[in-house]
Amino acid sequence: MNQDIDLLQANYGTTSKLDYQLAILPWGATEPHNLHLPYLTDAILSHDVAVDAARMALDKYGVRAMVLAPIAMGAQNPGQRELKFCVHTRQETQKAILTDIATSLYHQGIRCLLIVNGHGGNLFKGMIRDLAVDMPDMRIATSEWFKVMPARDYFEQPDDHADELETSVMMHYHPELVNLAMAGEGKAGGFEPDTLRKGVAWMPRDWSKVSMDTGIGDPRKATAEKGARFAQAVATRYAELLRDLTLPQLYRKL
Repeated sequence: MNQDIDLLQANYGTTSKLDYQLAILPWGATEPHNLHLPYLTDAILSHDVAVDAARMALDKYGVRAMVLAPIAMGAQNPGQRELKFCVHTRQETQKAILTDIATSLYHQGIRCLLIVNGHGGNLFKGMIRDLAVDMPDMRIATSEWFKVMPARDYFEQPDDHADELETSVMMHYHPELVNLAMAGEGKAGGFEPDTLRKGVAWMPRDWSKVSMDTGIGDPRKATAEKGARFAQAVATRYAELLRDLTLPQLYRKL
């Protein structure tokens, strides 16, 4: 692994000699993931996909990105906050963290930041709009890594949380952290009213009423091979994005 693209391994002796076009901020959560994945799954996978993408961007396009340490502070639904060691982080806390990181990078001359989000409860758009007021010449983009490629092209039964997709990618990167023999079936319910099921309005799901094992989606068909194929495809697409975010001109001419 290249030390000059991963803050978890980098040292100032290396980074001080190099120029970086942008930074990548992996962002996850601290929450149960069914019975077989670690609490920090969202942060771990966001980080590892980002490192692969940064490596590809450097090798293919000559774009040098630094992957920052992952943030494990995520927003949780009702019914999750009651689960042992699940941590709910308020929007204002997340905004303060993001603001401090972006401001630090800006002060150092970095003008491009990509958030690689691994937790569906995290919503950054409003925060980024506010930061654009204070730092109008800084490009801040956000993306959910698990949505970059169509999941059904790679998995038999992809779903929502600790499912075949997440389990497969974790088996690819960290098989030692997966105990598939302990996994629950991830059987999930949902809202009864048709209006809420079909998105006429949104409200947070009470996790205690939609999942018996904290998972949503059966993970038992997961394999490391499926995870490797998907992670490779996602990282490849992200490498293209990193290249594009550093282009002098982002907009088409009117």
